[in-house]
Amino acid sequence: MKPPKSILVIVTRRIGDVLLTTPLIRSLKLAWPDAAIDVLVFSGTEGVLSANSDLRKVIIVPENAKDKSHLGILFSLIRRYDLAVSTLPGDRPTFYAWLTGRYRIGFISSGAKNLWKRLLLSKGKIFDDRNTHTVLMNLALADLLGIQRSYNVVVEWKAAERERVERLLPSAVAKPYAVMHIYPKYRYKMWRRDGWLEVARWLHTQGISIILTGGRDLLELAYIEALQQQMPGGVTNIAGKLSLSELAFLISQASIYVGPDTAVTHMAAALGVPTVALYGPTNIVKWGPWPKEYAEANNPFVMRGSQYVNNVALLQGDGDCVPCMEEGCKQHIASESDCLLMLSPAQVIEAMVKMMKSASGSYD
Repeated sequence: MKPPKSILVIVTRRIGDVLLTTPLIRSLKLAWPDAAIDVLVFSGTEGVLSANSDLRKVIIVPENAKDKSHLGILFSLIRRYDLAVSTLPGDRPTFYAWLTGRYRIGFISSGAKNLWKRLLLSKGKIFDDRNTHTVLMNLALADLLGIQRSYNVVVEWKAAERERVERLLPSAVAKPYAVMHIYPKYRYKMWRRDGWLEVARWLHTQGISIILTGGRDLLELAYIEALQQQMPGGVTNIAGKLSLSELAFLISQASIYVGPDTAVTHMAAALGVPTVALYGPTNIVKWGPWPKEYAEANNPFVMRGSQYVNNVALLQGDGDCVPCMEEGCKQHIASESDCLLMLSPAQVIEAMVKMMKSASGSYD
């Protein structure tokens, strides 16, 4: 194909999926710097791209396909793009690619029942949902196009966002601080309350300020506030007060970041901050935080065990069943994960010490 003038990247899933598409977007921009690149995402996931300098615009569609605005948005995009790229093998993203792009590439799940999707795409790639990291899976689409891979997960902010954080937290950001992002979206990814409290007490003894971050959900805000009341004095709770881009700047200046399996933890890893990530049943081969300066065609993590790669310490709970890749021990999002709960505060603190000691030097 000739160099495209307009490109649409389709990533209609969760915030983490959207963020981990940015290496592919950067690859497209480096290959065709004059191309206008747009991204199509579900409503509520667009914030992680709001300051992305590789993009012309972010197009938002409702997750509910029956929403009245859905068809109108799609109608306005019919064959508007020289190239449409679907980063997911589902029916909707494949259909979106067919509808919007004059040339279409994307993923196809294995099995005869999915062969019809191949007819909608100019080129397709079999999707591996288990043994290939999401960043590498997305970059396989760069290979389909014959362009060079860029392995950088892109997290950016605007000057006004940096200035707002500095105004909001002038004393906190003036000295070494740790960011603790303690509340994941789903309970099966949650660590222990007493663990967070012990980590906070240890940071306090080291003279490191603590900033608690989180979203705007009322249950999340209540959980974080309750924990803050049990922590040492002087802990700053900024939960619900920052956009994702503002949060990115805050994290970028931290001495250490600690958090569970969330999009924010992926952001911290991408920013090069010493990152301690707490994982339980999740497939870490596919969903481990992509380390800064990791630019290899091999997965950064293997399936089992706690691991250190560049600026990321990935701590995985123990157990013969780990990772089970289920949504908690009772296999629903409101259940707990015993493997994650068994991670001790001592393990987390040990990882923090190691990561902070190595932060000023080169990565092994």
